[in-house]
Amino acid sequence: MDLDTLKAGGKAALARALAEIERHPDAPETVALLDQAYQAPTAHVVGMTGPPGVGKSTLMNALIGGWRKSGRRVACIAVDPSSRRSGGALLGDRTRLSTDPEDQGIFVRSMAARDRLGGLAGLTVAAMVLMRALYDIVLIETVGVGQSETDVVGVADTVLFCVQPGSGDSLQFMKAGIAEIPHVVVVTKADMEQAARRARSDVLGALSLGGADGADGWSVPVLMVSSLRQDGLNQLIAAIDDHRAFLEGGGRLVDARHGQAALWLCEAVRERWGREGIRRAGDLTLPPGESPFSRLATVNTRLSCA
Repeated sequence: MDLDTLKAGGKAALARALAEIERHPDAPETVALLDQAYQAPTAHVVGMTGPPGVGKSTLMNALIGGWRKSGRRVACIAVDPSSRRSGGALLGDRTRLSTDPEDQGIFVRSMAARDRLGGLAGLTVAAMVLMRALYDIVLIETVGVGQSETDVVGVADTVLFCVQPGSGDSLQFMKAGIAEIPHVVVVTKADMEQAARRARSDVLGALSLGGADGADGWSVPVLMVSSLRQDGLNQLIAAIDDHRAFLEGGGRLVDARHGQAALWLCEAVRERWGREGIRRAGDLTLPPGESPFSRLATVNTRLSCA
């Protein structure tokens, strides 16, 4: 299967491809497909993180609707807690989204986080790379585990951090591990008005104290959004587009994605072979433009034969 076949086959073909990647991640056909997808990115990847109950799924639903109104095709990866019994996704975000199942411009895939603490599933990177070559927007919602959700930085171009008014999330945000994550901060449930304004003020203060705001030339916007009333949604979409334009200037987007791929390669080797595998693998530097998937396949073959 190649990208042209996937594009012609629509959502059903993509679902089959993802199932095949999960079943046979090391198969030559899988590696070839992922290599092809890695070299042909079209989508902007948006990661959404924040504590459980903050309203990520509701915001996800609103964003999908906003992007579809403008004609953009959207793929979503919703990472859920795992069922202890089956190991599958416990909540299944597809049940919480009011998307049209007949709309070929929307694809939603739920994934179980299993034992990963970074808020993402093991299949997330491969799925993101494949979806990135097929859609205009890829939206990733993490499982919602608080301060350990830093892995999303390694897969997303733009990271949204969601804060709920009156919950103390703004204090959680001030911890260094969280404050360095977002490119856009969203105060959800803005219909709570005074509490929302207070939360926004707290986050602005945390950004200024932490020195994260504007550290790389990008000034992190803190927006108030009511998903149910659609208030602030257009401003959020515009902020995401602004960040993409910022990244595309000066080659930042290409550099950031290469850095993510290089990091993922090292993590994938460590996850499969441990520290000893990292030592035996030797130089894991990823040259610019090279796919991490074919490089990983080569390393895995060498280590398995050693």
